[in-house]
Amino acid sequence: MRTTLWLVPVMLLGAAVILFVVTYNVDFHLYNESSTLPSWIRIESADGARQLLSTLAAGVITVLGVVFSVTIVALTLASQQFGPRMLRNFIRDLGTQGTLGTFVATFVYALLTLGSIGGGAGSRTFVPQISVTVALLLVFLNVLVLIYFIHHITVSIQLPVVISSIAGNLSRAIDVQFPVSPRKQQPRVFATGRPAEQLRALLTSEGLAVVANKSGYLQFVGYEQLIQIAAKHDVVLQVIHRPGHFVTHGLPLARVWPPSDAREVTKSLARAHITGAHRTLDQDPVFAIDQLVEIAIRALSPAVNDTFTALTCIDWLADGLCTVSERGLPDGIHRDSAGAIRVIALGPDYRRMVDRAYDKIRQAGVGMPAVAIRLMESLGKVSAYTRTAEQRAVVLRQAKMILRGSETDIDEAEDRFEVRRRYDLLLAELERPGIDTRR
Repeated sequence: MRTTLWLVPVMLLGAAVILFVVTYNVDFHLYNESSTLPSWIRIESADGARQLLSTLAAGVITVLGVVFSVTIVALTLASQQFGPRMLRNFIRDLGTQGTLGTFVATFVYALLTLGSIGGGAGSRTFVPQISVTVALLLVFLNVLVLIYFIHHITVSIQLPVVISSIAGNLSRAIDVQFPVSPRKQQPRVFATGRPAEQLRALLTSEGLAVVANKSGYLQFVGYEQLIQIAAKHDVVLQVIHRPGHFVTHGLPLARVWPPSDAREVTKSLARAHITGAHRTLDQDPVFAIDQLVEIAIRALSPAVNDTFTALTCIDWLADGLCTVSERGLPDGIHRDSAGAIRVIALGPDYRRMVDRAYDKIRQAGVGMPAVAIRLMESLGKVSAYTRTAEQRAVVLRQAKMILRGSETDIDEAEDRFEVRRRYDLLLAELERPGIDTRR
């Protein structure tokens, strides 16, 4: 709903209608009471009020057309420069949605006020004086919004702002999926008295497959709802895809064990997940990593050749991976209130995230000393936040690949020396005992 250009304008349109109803009733009450308003509000002539509102409505709808055209141009530039997957970030921008909505709401309010002029008792013509004054105030508000929009749109299409915005989305997704304070551990009680490893084996060998009812990217999985479904039927569910995976209609989406109650469970599973035409960040932080990587490899392409943009992406990717490295990653085991295992899902994979962040940039930057040096520096930052030997092994693996690539593809000896020097610093960081990741 947020990734639309109509939701916020429709809400503001509804607010404009409500505002008109309120001001119209106040005007009608003052008209019946023959009350006198201050001179700066009083508009005696019905024709003058009609002409004023007609001019306001025409001006507002004209500027609205300009604003919409500028928005389309910005979206076109974003699609060409940053990639088509960046369009959703611009469409969901509240500044653009609010600007469109403000102009639409003012236009509708002016039309409603214009239509209410006329009638009245005797020789007096009803002129909604407060409503006309509010319409003028809304136009002044639109001028301020237009100034904001011009500034906002020129800033939002700048590459550093786009990259930092995506990095902010990545940081928020990490905070949601991997919170600083882990959930309290439930008692280790196993469904039907079996541990997770044995349940996985039973699900693979005896579990009944639940197929996807439509194709698309898995956007959201309602794990709490799945736990309730599994507890109700006393079964164990295995979700074989993680959010961000593409699921195909008719192919397995989950498995149920024991299979005796699988038919009843299958009917409820369709409401516990969402698939769509695109990936989202709700449960898929890797999507933000892929967006930054896409901008980086576009910048490294011969057609663009913008090394500095790629270096900026590498810096923000390292920042996100530093945060991931110091967080405890869940194991994908979900239990009910009694502590029994009810849902087994694909937990987040640290190596997968690191590889997605570095592999394509390393491959696209072959023979570029600046890219190899910055990649090695960023891995040095990530290594300072690693908590386990497995994480350090993943970081070291990437560093070795970068080092081997630099030794074979970089001609200048001084450049190879700089890569080697940063590799040695990374090794020293990884070998330090008791690294404090809370710095």
